[in-house]
Amino acid sequence: MSDGPDTASLGEFTFQCGESVSDLEIAYETYGEFTGDNAVLVCHALTGSAHVAGGRRRTDTSGQAHAWWDDIVGPGKAVDTTEYYVVCANVPGSCYGSSGPPTINPETGEPWGTDFPAVTVTDWTRAQRRLLDDLGVPNLHAVIGGSVGGMNVLEWVKRHPDHLNLAVVVAAAARLDPQCLALDAIAQRAIITDSNWNDGDYYGGDHPTNGLALARQIGHVMYLSKSSMADKFGRRSAGIDAGRDTFQMDPAAGFFPYREVESYLDYQGEKFASRFDANSYLYLTRAMDNYDLASGYEDDADAVAAFDGETLLLSFTGDWHFTVEQSEALAEAFRATDTDTAHHVIDSDHGHDAFLVEPDRVGPPVADFLESGVDGHSVTDTKAREVGDEFAPVHTSLFSK
Repeated sequence: MSDGPDTASLGEFTFQCGESVSDLEIAYETYGEFTGDNAVLVCHALTGSAHVAGGRRRTDTSGQAHAWWDDIVGPGKAVDTTEYYVVCANVPGSCYGSSGPPTINPETGEPWGTDFPAVTVTDWTRAQRRLLDDLGVPNLHAVIGGSVGGMNVLEWVKRHPDHLNLAVVVAAAARLDPQCLALDAIAQRAIITDSNWNDGDYYGGDHPTNGLALARQIGHVMYLSKSSMADKFGRRSAGIDAGRDTFQMDPAAGFFPYREVESYLDYQGEKFASRFDANSYLYLTRAMDNYDLASGYEDDADAVAAFDGETLLLSFTGDWHFTVEQSEALAEAFRATDTDTAHHVIDSDHGHDAFLVEPDRVGPPVADFLESGVDGHSVTDTKAREVGDEFAPVHTSLFSK
């Protein structure tokens, strides 16, 4: 296991948008020993880092970013680092060690800001392939990722179908639906309308922390289900004066209760704004928004047709960000190409966050799939008819009546 993030200099890199950087740097961590056929690439979610496991506290990360899947990856765990050589790389455009808007442009000696090239999920996949080449890893036993990290896995299947044996796509979809695109657009506008954003050139002064905090609050609403919000907060008051200094309040606010759900969102927004970069959040959400598995192909099935390995999809009934129905559509695309495929549906009220907060339910099917493929005893293929009945998504819209 590495003592901290390592950095690989991958040389000149041309992004899908056509722009280049002279030396792309990728922060990464490795766990376990490479034996030639045991490499597992873990793809992090939107604001994750390379530090997928290990439990070590870092001064530069917090929240999801440090050891964000420590209950899944490690010795004796689902992704067993005594058996597998695990690699996790921070994607380009992020702010946890890889090249992105906050890093220095060598031509100017100043942070790139919004002069950094636009990034895509395809760019992430190409950078990971370059990193693995640098590490001497030609092929992968498996690629695993959740949320937009699951989209990253799909891009591996699409771009490098002969470089992996197993694909594990957790709480993800072939593309965002219009409702999620709309909420992302509001979050992005919260950042760029912050007076401190300054067209992305804020590194020498005040950062757009209020805009970034608001953007993250929208994200947290997307990640929770209706029932989980009701259970956590209800309509309870957090106290008339609690948290009133976090954000500018309207004049009428002093008369009405400051509710626990507001307090939670304010806390999460403020904490996130202290650890993440606003430009990176814009770049990464744009990459997620833009992703479409079928781009350049006739349909999703055509995009994955060259893959002859096995696929496991995990979805959660309370997840309206990436629904069970969307995962089943992906499963059908793989089945249409005769790919050995299992869709394991977990009945959960935790919403999209379930893939991070329910390791006891995520770990067993992942572990069995890594060992035995779709024949693993915990790998249950619920198929479409059950998705339409017992396992139907409980929240197709957070705002439905």
